[in-house]
Amino acid sequence: MNDRLSPTAANLQARLLERLAPTALEVIDESHQHAGHVGASESGVGTHFRVRIASPFFTGTSRVARHRLVYDAVQDFIDQGLHALAIETEMSSPSSLP
Repeated sequence: MNDRLSPTAANLQARLLERLAPTALEVIDESHQHAGHVGASESGVGTHFRVRIASPFFTGTSRVARHRLVYDAVQDFIDQGLHALAIETEMSSPSSLP
């Protein structure tokens, strides 16, 4: 994998803000915890992320549908080397996430 193309937490956050208008959003790069694992980069960044997100787009949708919306929003980052994405979704409300 070419680390130059590795996504960053800031890139993912900007994309999710643009596409899903979240009321709460946290993007955490957990790549360093996966050093030596399949899909991990030598730099320890840009391959494994956790996303905690609440969005009005999730209202009335199943958990699977919410995850699909997130994956659809970041698909090009997956194509660039994002290897793993842990997703925690909530329905949108003023204080949806801790």
